[in-house]
Amino acid sequence: MSRISHIALDDRNLPPPTPEIEQERKVAMFDLLEDNSFALPARADREVPVGPYHLDLSIKDKRLVFDINTEDAQKAAEFHLSLSPFRQVVKDYWAICESYFDAVKNMPPSQIETIDMARRGIHNEGARILQERLEGKAEIDLDTARRLFTLICVLHFGG
Repeated sequence: MSRISHIALDDRNLPPPTPEIEQERKVAMFDLLEDNSFALPARADREVPVGPYHLDLSIKDKRLVFDINTEDAQKAAEFHLSLSPFRQVVKDYWAICESYFDAVKNMPPSQIETIDMARRGIHNEGARILQERLEGKAEIDLDTARRLFTLICVLHFGG
């Protein structure tokens, strides 16, 4: 059961999301819970609790915090990642998303498709960075990384 069964975002200190950001968040959370792969690697110094896991994702002291518990509320892991490697790709992602949201309202499908391809490319780059940053801490597949990256963007948007 190497998966996330529940996810919570600590967005208490963020401004209210725009409708577009709220939609991105809802879709990412729904898709993540429907299908994900999340495993904690074995460690020589301690036993790793088996999943499924509850994940609390937050930003504290300018660090991305993954707080992971088992379904019976036992601490499984907690790790803090620097936000620095994510800053530019998050900024680029929201810029292209803004262009995409505007394009959907005003442009023909061919132009929307071009912007969406660029958006997916930046999204994949963010997912790749997340996978690299989680190496040795958690094992995730590309789709899970993409969805988690979206949620990181939502948290980072107000930060």
